This record gives sequence, C-alpha cells and structure tokens, in this order.
Amino acid sequence: MKKIPAEVLGVVEKLRENNYEAYLVGGCVRDFLRAKKPKDWDVTTNARPEDIQKIFPETFYENQYGTVGVKTESEDLSLAVVEVTPYRIEAKYSDKRHPDKIEFANELPEDLGRRDFTINALAYDIEKKKVIDLVEGEEDLDKKIIRAVGEPDERFKEDALRLMRAVRLSSELGFKIEKRTLEALKKNAGLLKFVSKERIRDEFQKLILSEGAAQGVELLRETGLLKEFIPELLEGYGVGQNLHHIYSVWEHNTKSLEYAVKEEWSLEVRMAALLHDVAKPRTKRGEGKFSTFYGHDVVGAKVSREILTRLRFPKDFIEKVSKLVRFHLFYYNVDEVTESSVRRLIAKVGIEDMEDLIRVRICDRMGSGVPKAEPYKLRHFRFMVEKLQRDPISVGMLKARGDEVMKTCKIEPGPRIGWILSILLDEVLDDPKKNSKKYLEEKISRLCPLSDGELAELSKKAEEKKVSLEGQEVEKIKKKHYVK
Repeated sequence: MKKIPAEVLGVVEKLRENNYEAYLVGGCVRDFLRAKKPKDWDVTTNARPEDIQKIFPETFYENQYGTVGVKTESEDLSLAVVEVTPYRIEAKYSDKRHPDKIEFANELPEDLGRRDFTINALAYDIEKKKVIDLVEGEEDLDKKIIRAVGEPDERFKEDALRLMRAVRLSSELGFKIEKRTLEALKKNAGLLKFVSKERIRDEFQKLILSEGAAQGVELLRETGLLKEFIPELLEGYGVGQNLHHIYSVWEHNTKSLEYAVKEEWSLEVRMAALLHDVAKPRTKRGEGKFSTFYGHDVVGAKVSREILTRLRFPKDFIEKVSKLVRFHLFYYNVDEVTESSVRRLIAKVGIEDMEDLIRVRICDRMGSGVPKAEPYKLRHFRFMVEKLQRDPISVGMLKARGDEVMKTCKIEPGPRIGWILSILLDEVLDDPKKNSKKYLEEKISRLCPLSDGELAELSKKAEEKKVSLEGQEVEKIKKKHYVK
C-alpha cells in the first residue's frame, strides 16, 4: 500500500478540523489498495459546496454535482487539485445520461450505495486507517471482478455511460466483468445511443490507451457496444483476406492495435493501427488467397475521418490519424524507390509524422502474423528519411551569398562566385565558428584578387573534401539503421 500524499492528508484534516466528516473515496481508494498511483484524488464529505469553499479559499466550483476542486499548489499534476464532493443521492435518470436532480445526503452509506461498481464504492478513513466497504468491493478487488453495485440493470439504466466504463475498467485493470453485470450490460447496450458522443469518446480514448486495449475492443464487440458508436469496424468481422494474411480483417486490426500498445506508442498511432484497414470490407474484390482490396487506404482515410469526427475528436487529431491511414501502404523497395519519391511522401505526410507512419506500418506487419517487425527495406526507408531531412553539406549553410561575393569583388555572375563560396565552405567545415558574416566578408575580400586558376584549384580541393565529409555523414546514418 502506497503512502497517502501530504496534499490529500491536508485537505481531509482541514475538513475534520472544521467538524465535518471526510473520507477518500472511489477510484483513488481502489488504486491505493492495489498499490498503484491514483490518477486523481477524491474526497467525500458531509460539508456542502459553500462550506467547502469557505474552508478552502483557493477553489473552483463549476459543475452540477457539488464537486469543489481544491487547489493544492502541488507540482505533481495528479495532486494539483483534490476534488471534494458532498455525500449525495441521485434521483431518477430520465435521459439515461444525467440524474434529474442532485440531492445531498447526510450519511456516507447513502453516497456509497449510489456508485457504479463495487470496486469504486470503497471509502477510506485516514484517521482510523480503515477501509469502509459496504458492498464487498474489497473481495471483488481481490478476485479481479467488476460488479455493479446493487441491481446491474438499474445501474446501467441510471447512467448508460456505465456500459462503456465497465468495459474500459476491464481493459485498464485486466479484470473480468461479473456474470450478472455482463448480462445486464449486453441487454442494455442499446442505451449507449442516449449518451453524448463526447462522453463516449473520453471512455473510448482511455480504453485505447490502456494495456488491455485490444481485449477491450473485442469486449466492445462481444457486448454489442461497438455497433452503437463505431459500426464500421464490425464490417471486418469474419472477413477473410488474401495470401499475405493469416487473420480476418477484424483480427488483423485488433492485433495491429495490440502491437502498438506493446510498444507503448501514442494514441494517434494506436488509433491508426486499429483503423488502418477499416475500409477493406468495402473494397474487397474476389475471394480466397487472390482477393484484392485496391483503394482501401484512400477509402479508409475517409471512413476514419467520419468516425473520429462523429466522436468529436479534436481536428488536429482527426487530420493526423486519417493521414496515417491514408499513407500506411507507402511503397518502398530499396532498388526501385528514388530519393525524389521519398521526398514527395515526406512532403505529403510531413517530416514530423514520418516516424509515426513507419510505426503504423510496423503494426500492420505484426498484425499480419509476420515474425519480424522491421525488415531490411523498412530500415533502409528510415535511413532515407533521416538522410533527406538533414541539411546536406552545401554552400547554403554559409552566412554569405553569391550576391555578396559579386558586390565585394565587383564581378558579374560567373564561375568565380561558385569557386569562392566552395573555398569559404571548406574553411567553415574545418572551423564552424568562422561561419559569421564579418569573417566571411573579410575572407571574400582576400580571395577577390586571386586568378581564375588559383580559385579553381582551391575550389577543386574544397569540393573533394566536401564530398568525402558528406559520405562520412551518410555512412553514420547507415550504420545507425543497420543498412548498406
């Protein structure tokens, strides 16, 4: 069991000093008992919102549930705000989303009895160092079970988002959903249509970021929840592929996600890994090992954009994920692809997203059942991208331009300008500190009187040295990516 932070202890103690009850409650108690660091800390009390604000001057209160955010000035973001909520009883949920009204309660048991799952209905008395468990939540925690408080059917009908939360907690914690709770979940899956897309998005995002994301997505399918908010993904269930794949489209997508989770890659990469082949069922032609899916990358980008827009994801997120889906099939064979074609791909995707594109491609490979994540040609592609994104050794690096050479030497355009710039670059490569406007202007003045033959000879030596250095830099990048 971890130590309770001083910031949390301070809030509880101050409430008690003012003659109010105060207990830790909910997810933070669950995580605390599992020796995991809570993502946030919640306190429940018999004080009303106005009483809490009197005790703690640095607060904010902008919600309908009575929750007051107490600022602690902690540098730890999980402790910067401790949420304090009065005991409450929730009345009927007519819209399956929000309680018709919030009523504050006077006793802790009333508050615990209205919570969603037993593992979230635990309170902790800091003073007595005792867990308050009225619903056998500790036992469920030990058994790794998610079970609704009281009657499961009623809990889900009160707030349909609990349907998503049950699956998300299952994937996040690695717990199983208890039989009666699972049956009620399946029975009430259709109620999810009453929940706002933003709330569904938030739970789905947490699920995708969890360790058990792939299993969570499969559970969303099994329970009937997925068809309520991403029916497009279900189109791939049972759809066979061609000789390059040993899994169905659905299995391939979830296994691709599983690899992204294993590598702890970003939400964008995970989402793109899950959605990259979402359009294969719509573009499939033929059956068996020679079936084709031409254009599924283009159609998939469009479908991904529609899904993420519907779920109210931010615009930048939608743009990036749909772009990763669109270009996940980039063609690259070492002996066939030119530098110009790689440059064009970088221009379309953006250099900042190239690494994530490669990661989606790796997820695609591993989701196909191949044993090696990064074959030689993909390593060579990485080498090409890094080589092309770095500034090559050239006169463009100089803080002097051709027009400055013409002005100082009082000459017209011609080969002397290029010779002088090459000589300047040679000096700068030997000593980067010389790449200053003042030094280069002085050096140009000293080079102006030299003859064409002298300048050409010095320039030739400088050019040979530049080519050698450029080759050395490229070799370093090759070695880094284990390519020849």
